[in-house]
Amino acid sequence: MVMHYRSLLLLLWSSLLAAGQSPSEAAIPRITDPASFVNPFIGTTNVGHVFPGATIPHGMIKAGMDTDSPGNHAGYDSNPIYNVTGFSQLHDSGTGGSVPLSNFKVWAYANCTAFERCPPSLANRKLLRKVLSDGSADDFASPGYFSTNLTNGIRVQLTATRRTALHRYTFPSGTTQPRILIDLTNDGQRSSTDPQLIIDPETGRVEGGASFAASFGPGRYRAFVCATFRGDGYSLGKPTEYGVWLNNFPVKGTTDIRQVYYGFQPEMGAIFTFNPAPSADTSIYVRVGVSFISTSQACRTAEQEIPDFDFDRVHKQSRDSWNDVLGRIQVDTADVPRETVELLYSSVYRTHIAPADYTGENPNWRSREPYFDSLYCNWDTYRTLFPLLSLHDPVTFSKIVRGMIDIQKNEGWLPECRGATVQHYMQGGSNADPILGEFYVKFHKHASELGVPALDLYNALLADAEKQPPNWNLQGRQVEVWKDLGYIAQDMFSPGGANTKQVSRTLEHAFNDFSIAQVAKIIGRRNDFRKYLGRAGNFVNVWNANVSVPDEPSIVGMMQPRFADGTWNYTDPRHCSIHDPLKATCFLNAVRRDGFYEGSPLVYSQYVPQDTAKLIELQGGVDAFVKRLDFIFANDYFESTNEPSQQMPFMYHYADKPGLSTQRSRQVIAQYFNTSTHGLPGNDGAMGSYAAFYLAGLYPLPATRQFLLSSPFFKQISFHNPVFKKTATIKAIGFEGNPPDGTGGKVFVGSVTIDGKPWHSNCYIDWDVFEQGSTVDLHLTDDISVSCGTGEDALPPSISTGGYD
Repeated sequence: MVMHYRSLLLLLWSSLLAAGQSPSEAAIPRITDPASFVNPFIGTTNVGHVFPGATIPHGMIKAGMDTDSPGNHAGYDSNPIYNVTGFSQLHDSGTGGSVPLSNFKVWAYANCTAFERCPPSLANRKLLRKVLSDGSADDFASPGYFSTNLTNGIRVQLTATRRTALHRYTFPSGTTQPRILIDLTNDGQRSSTDPQLIIDPETGRVEGGASFAASFGPGRYRAFVCATFRGDGYSLGKPTEYGVWLNNFPVKGTTDIRQVYYGFQPEMGAIFTFNPAPSADTSIYVRVGVSFISTSQACRTAEQEIPDFDFDRVHKQSRDSWNDVLGRIQVDTADVPRETVELLYSSVYRTHIAPADYTGENPNWRSREPYFDSLYCNWDTYRTLFPLLSLHDPVTFSKIVRGMIDIQKNEGWLPECRGATVQHYMQGGSNADPILGEFYVKFHKHASELGVPALDLYNALLADAEKQPPNWNLQGRQVEVWKDLGYIAQDMFSPGGANTKQVSRTLEHAFNDFSIAQVAKIIGRRNDFRKYLGRAGNFVNVWNANVSVPDEPSIVGMMQPRFADGTWNYTDPRHCSIHDPLKATCFLNAVRRDGFYEGSPLVYSQYVPQDTAKLIELQGGVDAFVKRLDFIFANDYFESTNEPSQQMPFMYHYADKPGLSTQRSRQVIAQYFNTSTHGLPGNDGAMGSYAAFYLAGLYPLPATRQFLLSSPFFKQISFHNPVFKKTATIKAIGFEGNPPDGTGGKVFVGSVTIDGKPWHSNCYIDWDVFEQGSTVDLHLTDDISVSCGTGEDALPPSISTGGYD
């Protein structure tokens, strides 16, 4: 019997409804292995400082290759001209400053002529990688895995759990004396002191530790290692030779660094010779546990996390964990190049490398709360990284927030920048405030079930806002002058830290207080809400209406440094840009009095996310505001590497010209981001989340319920939120692809419907979309002159228009 075609359609429709899908959603194949779209090598040259090794989402262990390149902040450099120096267990990704971590390198030898002649020092053991036919290094990486082939014939493979690395070294055929070295002392800065090391000659187990220098602050930390060995497919037996090595000299038969004159040597570790496999090639596993507490904890963790040395199992579990978190974002891959899909998933992937979950490894106090480290730094991440976590990984976000609150309880203030368990230098100004604000505004209804006490969160915010720390270079704010004057005066040298970055800190503090106001409103502290919302307007106190750009005098009004008596100092608006006559960088420097951090006055004069409407008024109206934005982009004042610039392409929304925002943001992707090893414009930091939002056609306003709206680079993108158990979907109706240079095309949003009903704005959507799992239809046009809409609430909200009352 033949079923009627209409009946088949009805049957299909019924089955889709039973599965909770619309026909259009069901027609899009789900990406079940998004890890296959991740390219970990993006940004591993050109100062991206990206870590491409083996880790799990937010894992403490980041097992990877170390090279001798000058830009080895994440250990690795993809350029094959640089030598490999080892494979260490701890790295950070996308940082500046000094080289962080790179602790406890492992190295293998295929053919030393004698145990005593194996060259153990960093300078003497290093060698090159094999090179492929295209001239690239013979390296491979995917989420949870890294491998390389060295020119001595040894193949190296790495995978990891949260606190333990597993290495596999495969020696060339005919190797009779496979040897492996453990490097105790050579971190990225070669800063070790106070080493300890013990070798078990029966098993080859190595236990040790040392003290190391922080990479972006004044502190030091201790780290400990426990390394054990096992043959792959054969019984390795006990080492046939063993010993401590100092500098470039192995000392056979020693088991403790106290047996040698270690105080005179900067490098040391352990080295072993093992039996080869009786048949076939020899492969040896090295399991490396790391702890910031003790060697015994490093050993215990390693035994718990990888008891069986099963490399394939650990690799699969790692990849599965990546697919779980990446798979919460789904896109329709039709009619877009694979590179675009790779760019999206690779960008999202990098947002889960840091912060790192150091829970159980905090040596500073005992606590049952989560502990997250590698906060490099909140100034970099609060704008886009944490709002991206809000969309698809709120459980991890809640743990990070709990960890921050716990730090405040024990240290007095919320953390700003942190690495390897020690405080690092402040960049902006206590930017944990908008991170906590972002979490609470989005998840206050679920905070209790996520383990985040509302009162503790609010008290942590108040400590930042009202209590001056002994050193605001490391945590907290320069609160007293902020409360007295409403800005950070340039000539206030009160105790507590270097008085620098006065203008940029003023702008940051204003946004911090805005974030606190949003939390106060939700918990019913109405007086506090009014107080902090008022302080959020303090940015006007550093606006000097009489300063113009030297090469464009029609652009008048600029954020400027101000003295305590109310008079003005002057910083050239071109300062710290590529047009700066002095070529300044505005990096951390206690003697610099320019008033700005890593950005020109032109950039910071556009950075008031909480009240862009007021900024438009200060700049002389919509036309002057748009002219200034156009000038910034046309003359390369837009700084793609600088976080305060990231919102700038979307700021045309506030002038009712969202088409210009769409085009600018797409031009930014086309010009600055690609999937090559030099595919980032600078240190990664939060670049991954920044690019991911642009590709999704969204830009977040932290600590609010709004997202600025453009069009995605895909016909459809969806976000699954495991707390809400909802999936929100954004569809680009009429999608015809993405112009390669980002200019023109049918990409502009002409109208918006949400769940089939017309929405009042083409410029933003609310968090309700993601809470409810709505479907947002963006009806696209090729008309760049589209507007936000006609109603009073079509423009994105600002304080001065009553948008946050």
